[in-house]
Amino acid sequence: MQFRLLKLVALFGAALMMVACSSARAQMSSPTATQQPQDTFEAQVYADNWFEFYVDGEVVMTDPVPITTEQSFNVEVFNFEAELPAQLAFHIMDYKEDDSGYEYILSTTKRQQLGGGGFMAEFKNASGEVVAATNSDWTCKVVHRAPLDTSCASDTKTCTAIILPEPSGWASASFDDSDWPAAVVHSDRDVGPKREHGRLSWDSASEFIWSEDLKLDNTILCRFTLSES
Repeated sequence: MQFRLLKLVALFGAALMMVACSSARAQMSSPTATQQPQDTFEAQVYADNWFEFYVDGEVVMTDPVPITTEQSFNVEVFNFEAELPAQLAFHIMDYKEDDSGYEYILSTTKRQQLGGGGFMAEFKNASGEVVAATNSDWTCKVVHRAPLDTSCASDTKTCTAIILPEPSGWASASFDDSDWPAAVVHSDRDVGPKREHGRLSWDSASEFIWSEDLKLDNTILCRFTLSES
């Protein structure tokens, strides 16, 4: 009788173990409650001259052409995945030779000048529908402005600038950008996009944005929340 009881206990324990293992396998094979489906998007970006793109605070794409490259007016097209709503953020820089804000300072052809920025981007979903584009709904903060007085052109070493640190966590979804100014929309004529921009087709909703001053504002940070339609 005692032997039979021990045998029944052993069989019951083995059955419980099988149920537990089956449950564990089921949990491993099924998405957890915290795992949300991600959508795929295509980004098309034109930056004069350089950009770095973030989604929810994570770097997704860095312009492959270094900012130190003169006349780098390239366009990038790439895919990324995101869970909506997603925080899109761009670090954008216009080329400058140093913190004076001027370019071609050492040029023997006397090309020294203040460059001009310009940025355009659009985003399509998997169906090819444009779901977001640069416009005045974006927010942009200037972190490098120079020169503050253009009379320094004859001796750029005397030029002064406003150089701000990047705010901590500025590219994340939790960052409060309520005090950031709205992006300023600029015309094609004012930006003067180079031929690289024209090599791709752009939706009519996509506009050139920057801060208020295309020439003096050399580095800006821009944000936009991509939400479900």
